[in-house]
Amino acid sequence: METNEIIYCLKKIVKPYVQNDLAFQNFGQDTDFIKDLEINSANLVDIVLDVEDEFDIAIDNDAMDNMLTVNDAVKIIKTKQQEA
Repeated sequence: METNEIIYCLKKIVKPYVQNDLAFQNFGQDTDFIKDLEINSANLVDIVLDVEDEFDIAIDNDAMDNMLTVNDAVKIIKTKQQEA
């Protein structure tokens, strides 16, 4: 799956959890889920579960701890897809 496709899917997944709509309008690889979009840690867990379902992958705790930006999420998704 291409990076742009993954970002598009991620944008749909995180939209319900976003607290900063202005930052969401500039959603891109450098977007930080917590700092920019103001998503709290509990909702970040929900996002990880949604990502697992959407991409049919399993994200372990170490990977989840490192999923702070959109770019981090893209890398993790691509890595997990290659492992499958």
